[in-house]
Amino acid sequence: MDDPFLGEIRPFAFGFPPKGWASCDGQLLPIAQNTALFSLLGTMYGGDGRTTFALPDLRGRAGMHVNSAHTQGERGGQESVTLTTAQIPPHSHTANCSNVAGTQTSPAGKFWAQDSDGNVVFNNAGGATMAATAVGNVGGAPHPNMQPYLVVNYCIALQGIFPSRS
Repeated sequence: MDDPFLGEIRPFAFGFPPKGWASCDGQLLPIAQNTALFSLLGTMYGGDGRTTFALPDLRGRAGMHVNSAHTQGERGGQESVTLTTAQIPPHSHTANCSNVAGTQTSPAGKFWAQDSDGNVVFNNAGGATMAATAVGNVGGAPHPNMQPYLVVNYCIALQGIFPSRS
């Protein structure tokens, strides 16, 4: 393996940082023992800038190149999202109905029907809208918001060639 640039990040297929590397897990390092790396990273990823600085934290994160909308060191996104009613597009569901008197005590997996006293609980007109109270609310729980992934061990070089700007 060629000598890395100081501060270079590489993925490794094994679960530990090699000698001269550290996991990209946001750990704080002392500036006094890592002055060259601090001169490259500063407090972009955290630390107090007086005695400590932080390494990038890629746990649960995908890297993204700097652009006009996103600055280096910026964190964003969420691992899970709870949608609000306003974020769900209007939609409809068909309901199967029967005009035979209902006799089941549990509605699970059953048809809409007349109740056992003969009261009609459906509308004969096609395309009728159900009352808001006909079906209970669902949702409200977060769902995963992650692209397909493969976990590897991202590490940053603590030693190596100081990168030039040429």
